[in-house]
Amino acid sequence: MSRAARTYALPRLSLRFLPVWRRNFLVWRKLTIPSILGNLADPLLYMLGFGYGLGALLPEMQGISYIAFIAAGTVCSSTMMTASFEAMYSSFSRMHVQRTWDAILNTPIDLDDVVIAEVVWAASKATLSGMAVLLVATLLGLTQSWLALGLVPLVMVLGLTFASLGLIMTALSPSYDFFMYYFTLALTPMMLLCGVFFPIEQLPDALQAAAQALPLTHAVALARPLMNDTMPSAWLLHSVVLTLYCLAGFYLAMVLTRRRLLK
Repeated sequence: MSRAARTYALPRLSLRFLPVWRRNFLVWRKLTIPSILGNLADPLLYMLGFGYGLGALLPEMQGISYIAFIAAGTVCSSTMMTASFEAMYSSFSRMHVQRTWDAILNTPIDLDDVVIAEVVWAASKATLSGMAVLLVATLLGLTQSWLALGLVPLVMVLGLTFASLGLIMTALSPSYDFFMYYFTLALTPMMLLCGVFFPIEQLPDALQAAAQALPLTHAVALARPLMNDTMPSAWLLHSVVLTLYCLAGFYLAMVLTRRRLLK
């Protein structure tokens, strides 16, 4: 197979990614408590600070308390940020700085397995982060029914989506500093435009159209009704958009990583 054909081939899925995933898990397990607290502190500060602070001025938003409104967005944004951070900073360290990938590729495991493991591992950490925020919201009485369990598969897919998008940045990045462009130009605007803190209907028409093209918008549109005992409207459309982002992001991450590393 030529290099071009190998670069653009569909990913070869196998269970050989599991030992790589397990390796990352065993390393992380040594720092479990600081890692969980670090991933949990920031979204909780947003949820409680904005929820109770602005909530005193905005007693209701779309028929629910403001803290309940922001809780669903915080679950999604926490998942997004955790998956992105792990797929960029941690994966870049393993690929470029520590040369862990080089060592792994000297075994029967190939690059496709490593990329899959990195995406699944980042999504696993993101799922844990999102579920931790959901648990806190539940303890605060901000979930209204068992429909909130629908956030479990949603958070998993969202984690895979942003892990794949983050790994695209890793494949392109020459250094850690490069990631600040993605955080500043992509992730922060998504947090502000995608309905985490306020309904996107309050935005100008052009920004509403832009928000509808972003994956976080569709995740929040699914999460908020589920946390408030309502089936999401247009749930199929939102699910399809998230799935397409996930699949396209994963394929592009695979292609760009092959271009960078395959000789």
